[in-house]
Amino acid sequence: MSAPAAKVSKKELNSNHDGADETSEKEQQEAIEHIDEVQNEIDRLNEQASEEILKVEQKYNKLRQPFFQKRSELIAKIPNFWVTTFVNHPQGLVSALLGEEDEEALHYLTRVEVTEFEDIKSGYRIDFYFDENPYFENKVLSKEFHLNESGDPSSKSTEIKWKSGKDLTKRSSQTQNKASRKRQHEEPESFFTWFTDHSDAGADELGEVIKDDIWPNPLQYYLVPDMDDEEGEGEEDDDDDEEEEGLEDIDEEGDEDEGEEDEDDDEGEEGEEDEGEDD
Repeated sequence: MSAPAAKVSKKELNSNHDGADETSEKEQQEAIEHIDEVQNEIDRLNEQASEEILKVEQKYNKLRQPFFQKRSELIAKIPNFWVTTFVNHPQGLVSALLGEEDEEALHYLTRVEVTEFEDIKSGYRIDFYFDENPYFENKVLSKEFHLNESGDPSSKSTEIKWKSGKDLTKRSSQTQNKASRKRQHEEPESFFTWFTDHSDAGADELGEVIKDDIWPNPLQYYLVPDMDDEEGEGEEDDDDDEEEEGLEDIDEEGDEDEGEEDEDDDEGEEGEEDEGEDD
């Protein structure tokens, strides 16, 4: 007969449990330290990749410049190319800022250029070139976005030299004040106020849209069809369909009339034949 199993005291059980917890905690701590080491290697590779990507972007930015220049020369041959492109952009950030006079002023806009700084990460500049116009003296209006030495985003722009009585930003403000007293303290809704708005350079939606969306391929937005024209064409097609249906109805009625006439003729001939037989 086997000897009875030795009873394990509660103290021994607790001691074994505490030992297991200590071992588990030690293993977890070692695992965390190893994860941290691996993560540092991943971060190092990410930084290396960013540097390599930056070099590639700088290389291709230089390669793209002659094509941007050629494109600008060709665009200059198309009247109102840029104002049409801005108005057609689907996000509507530019068109939302365009009053009638703003849009009229942009009809003098002949060229737009986006220049990223050499290291790319530090910022970019957008230049707007204008023909002689009745609104301001400037030939070029620019807005520049960059990172300060502290890494904080900031912006600066050309001071617009408005001609007498032609300041569209003030005119927009006066219009708003007359329209609604509640809006007196709001920023005037004018495209040209964008040049003086430096309140949040790190989240300038309009600048980002021009740089990242419009500038790479403005032609796709210039060619967006006018919705009014499409609606007009649709109405013309509907009218044509209705006219065709009307002609078809007339033809059908005509065929029916001809059928009735043929039946009458047949009846007349039968009547004549019957009379002949009676004779």
